[in-house]
Amino acid sequence: MRIESIEVIAVRLPLRSPWHTAAGTLNGREVLLVRLRSDIGDGWGECAAFAEPGYSAEFVASARIVLRDHLIPRLLAPTDIAASEAATIMSPVNGHRMAKSALEMAMLDAELRAAGTSFGDFLGVTRTHVSAGVAIGFAGSPAELCDRVAAYVDEGYRRAKLKIAPGRDLDYIASVRDQFPALALQVDANGAYDRDDLDHLAKLDEFGLLLVEQPFGEDDLVGHARLAERLVTPVCLDEPIVSIDTTRTAVALGACDVVNLKPGRVGGYLEARRIHDWCVQQSIPLWCGGMLETGLGRAANVALAAMAGFTLPGDLSASARFYGTDIVTEPIVVEHGSIAVPSGVGFGVELDPDVIARFRVD
Repeated sequence: MRIESIEVIAVRLPLRSPWHTAAGTLNGREVLLVRLRSDIGDGWGECAAFAEPGYSAEFVASARIVLRDHLIPRLLAPTDIAASEAATIMSPVNGHRMAKSALEMAMLDAELRAAGTSFGDFLGVTRTHVSAGVAIGFAGSPAELCDRVAAYVDEGYRRAKLKIAPGRDLDYIASVRDQFPALALQVDANGAYDRDDLDHLAKLDEFGLLLVEQPFGEDDLVGHARLAERLVTPVCLDEPIVSIDTTRTAVALGACDVVNLKPGRVGGYLEARRIHDWCVQQSIPLWCGGMLETGLGRAANVALAAMAGFTLPGDLSASARFYGTDIVTEPIVVEHGSIAVPSGVGFGVELDPDVIARFRVD
């Protein structure tokens, strides 16, 4: 394709309820959208970065700068370019994988639409639906957490992920497990513990969890390997998995029994597919993580999660889990505990220009 222009659009969507994490509380989600115009048609991408550099070093303001000053000029230079070449062309810029992912995503969307192909068909998926899973932030008490879980179970969710941190873990998990003995349950620490907590974390084995996600900091692969030796509960990594090479390293060290694959964190859906294929070869279970995406990124993640290697339910919830108003014309919905894989061309959703104009902040 020949790229004619790339526009970066910021929108700020209010969340239906505050999202509490170890890094702070979110009341709204600022999202960078990328609109690409080319000789074969338009495409849209979404940057997964948050407004604050809490989850990773990337954040919205930094993504805007690197997109404008470093990445977009590189993609506008060639007279002919394909999405499969984008990563190589952008590689002189170190890091900034979420910004790169948004651009690659827009290029893929344009190519797939021009070819009349869906993202699911491009990936070769055969599943028409994927299991829905919900991530639940910190609650004020175990009873409050149980009430939240109960509400999502009533909506049809079959898997729940609980955020945990020192002082907000065992009693909360125990309450949920007592009330929902058959619920698929996992926990996410976002690096809130350290190696001194090994004995404490060993108590997680009492609850029959699917996995414990990112108990230690992203740099402590050795600590995760020691914990994995200690626990029956599988240890899953999130933040350290930024490429196929970091995935191979984590697995080789014994630090990772399960991979949480987030396309934005690894630089795009093509790198995510490479990681998926390698994990399948190594019999490493996968699940698709979430970053409070709009319906655009959520639709793409649903198609990715339909690939064969994603054997565990992901953070794939309805648009209404976070947003009263989504930017897509047909929000993502959960029915009977699952989400339909989009079958339309491109990523299978159409963006609502009126909603984008309403919530645009620049």
